[in-house]
Amino acid sequence: MQFTDLGLSAGILRAIGEQGYDTPTPIQAQAIPHVLAGRDLEALAQTGTGKTAAFVLPILHRLTHHEDSPLERVSQVAPRVLILVPTRELAAQVLESVRTYGKHTRLRSLAVFGGVGMQPQVQALRRGIDILVATPGRLLDHLGQRTANLSHVQTLVLDEADRMLDMGFIRDIRKVIERLPAKRQNLMFSATFADEVRELAHGILRDPALVEVARRNAPIELVAQSVIRVDKERKREALLHLFDTHGWHQTLVFTRTKHGADALARKLEQAGVRSAAIHGDKTQGARTKALADFKAGKLAALVATDIAARGIDIDLLPRVVNYELPNVPEDYVHRIGRTGRAGAEGEALSLVCADERIQLRDIERLIRRDLEKRVLPGFEPQQAAASTAPAPAADRRAQPKGAPRKPAPRPGKPGARPEGRRPGQPPKAGGAAHHNGQRHR
Repeated sequence: MQFTDLGLSAGILRAIGEQGYDTPTPIQAQAIPHVLAGRDLEALAQTGTGKTAAFVLPILHRLTHHEDSPLERVSQVAPRVLILVPTRELAAQVLESVRTYGKHTRLRSLAVFGGVGMQPQVQALRRGIDILVATPGRLLDHLGQRTANLSHVQTLVLDEADRMLDMGFIRDIRKVIERLPAKRQNLMFSATFADEVRELAHGILRDPALVEVARRNAPIELVAQSVIRVDKERKREALLHLFDTHGWHQTLVFTRTKHGADALARKLEQAGVRSAAIHGDKTQGARTKALADFKAGKLAALVATDIAARGIDIDLLPRVVNYELPNVPEDYVHRIGRTGRAGAEGEALSLVCADERIQLRDIERLIRRDLEKRVLPGFEPQQAAASTAPAPAADRRAQPKGAPRKPAPRPGKPGARPEGRRPGQPPKAGGAAHHNGQRHR
């Protein structure tokens, strides 16, 4: 199948061709016809398989061909399409796709998110837009100040729905939906479909078409995954050794906490590895610059937390390193999905200490495979995990009902916590946590 077989308009096909594409990915080939037909859609695909274009392309077509679709221009000001995303970086990425593929149309688009001033966004909203990309928190700010009008939205897209629930956006999403017309098209795209995501889908979607191009929670098959066993105290030294001996460049490194990301980036920089950290406490300007420098090859390492890294889309990113395993096993799938994108091969390497044995076990259960385990010469582990170590919070779901729960130890310095969790709140328990105790905007 070619893009020309999907019934897209000439202007959109021209923009696709200018990007060097002619063949749709499986998620695009299956999803686009349903969206063009106006159906609600529940779509599951691994990250890096073209989910964004799977909804952007048919939406652009329907907006520009209102004689063939219900997406007629009913207002010169209010948006007709709302795309909700969990993070600032993903909002910017989706907006870039909208503008890239819609360059030969006269459609107007805007992304609203926190970390920047509201006034430029207010002015753009007043001038009128067709497609609004937004994070839930900032959109609610605009709704509260009556600077955004959702009364004419005819298509709602929930992108990365699993991450939005994990970040605690369920209430915000419901508040936004209350402002939308009852009659609309609903599209839900996600890299994983946890039970909470399916519950949300059942409450929003109407007789949806289901597109599933990969096994539930499956990692990208093009990513070579392995584990290096190393003592916790020697992880940083081992990582520097890998940079030195392999000449690594453009390596995305994951930590659990913001403090940990800052500390590791500083140590790498001091050792001569050009590095920067990206997380929710960084200003939007600092995050944008760090990501731009990383994409341009000016940085060898970008150290990120899980939430800040969502939306990082770099063609041919060679590798991802899990400096610390995530407490929530689904986050591992999202992490390694930053590499091996668009059909390219990638590498996912995890530095695992004895204390992370339970996280590793849960990840292997989730992806239904045993990861290759090896040691780095000169960095052979000397420590064994304590048999009485408490299970991390992510493993509590597997405990018998009514079993006593012990608080999981917090990584990093006292007071540090995984990004996206409130003080004293365990990681992901049904997706009820807010980001850093407040909405991530």
